[in-house]
Amino acid sequence: MSIPEEIQRKMADEWIPFIYREKIRTQRTRSHFLDIQEKENAVEIQYSLLGIEMKVRNMSFACPELSTARYLRVFARLGIRDFAIPYDISRISGIADELESSWQKTLLILEKASVEKTPQVKGRMRASLIKSIRKQIRIIGPGPKMPSFNQSTKQRED
Repeated sequence: MSIPEEIQRKMADEWIPFIYREKIRTQRTRSHFLDIQEKENAVEIQYSLLGIEMKVRNMSFACPELSTARYLRVFARLGIRDFAIPYDISRISGIADELESSWQKTLLILEKASVEKTPQVKGRMRASLIKSIRKQIRIIGPGPKMPSFNQSTKQRED
């Protein structure tokens, strides 16, 4: 069993692609695109005079508020360019918490699995894990650019 498969099995419903598929894509979302490299990225959240920004390498992305920046950071860190973001901003904070906790737990399990490995092997294991997460999220997909609003109103009958 490969390292990504082993970690996915241990994480179960805390696995990032599982959370993405079952808790994010099942609700009304809109797709989001980040113009970043598809590899692990160092990501910082910065507070500026213009508001909150997420910095990935030498690029900055304006964010409307901190919870959105935290949500985007998870995907940017993994090098995921196309993904869905909840349309209801009140749900972003809780999901960002879940995704960040999942990422930290994933790293802890990876660290335990690679305790007696050389730095080169640890690096390959981490890269393989991130590539697997990125691939699974790509398969699930980002969904539509804008959600559909198929709701009837009192003014007209459908």
